[in-house]
Amino acid sequence: MTGGEAAEPGPVCVVSACLLGRACRYDGAAKPAAAVRAAVARWEAAGGRVVAVCPEELGALGTPRPAADLRGGDGHAVLAGRAQVRRVDDDHDVTAAFVTGARRALAAAAVTPARAILKARSPSCGVGATSIDGAVFPGDGVFAALLRTCGVPLATDEDLSAGTSEPPAV
Repeated sequence: MTGGEAAEPGPVCVVSACLLGRACRYDGAAKPAAAVRAAVARWEAAGGRVVAVCPEELGALGTPRPAADLRGGDGHAVLAGRAQVRRVDDDHDVTAAFVTGARRALAAAAVTPARAILKARSPSCGVGATSIDGAVFPGDGVFAALLRTCGVPLATDEDLSAGTSEPPAV
């Protein structure tokens, strides 16, 4: 590199902000995970960039906020307009906020992420299993579904804690 050139930014790993200790979950809490922090530290040490996001906050839902549940299908069905996201306590439709938040969270990375580490079973971030119609079923949350359609490899905090997934080398 010569004098005035900037270094190319490394590949991006998007991470659910609650897993890095930010109090942004629906209940106002964080869910810090040691395995996630360790994976993030390795990613950054190898030259990668980490972007922490909370799709629900980015959808202007605030923190704390009422719990929400997918209805009629998973995040892929929500993105296709065949399912909804509704608040558990009063059945208010928050689908538009979840979709907007997912899109804003993806845009926050500025590039297609090389990897994502997301909060298990979340209606936004759940990977492979999420709460649908009041119970945990196979499927992705709204943000996870959007990332999957972009070809982003996904893992959850539980995958990393169990040692069943690891972010690839940068």
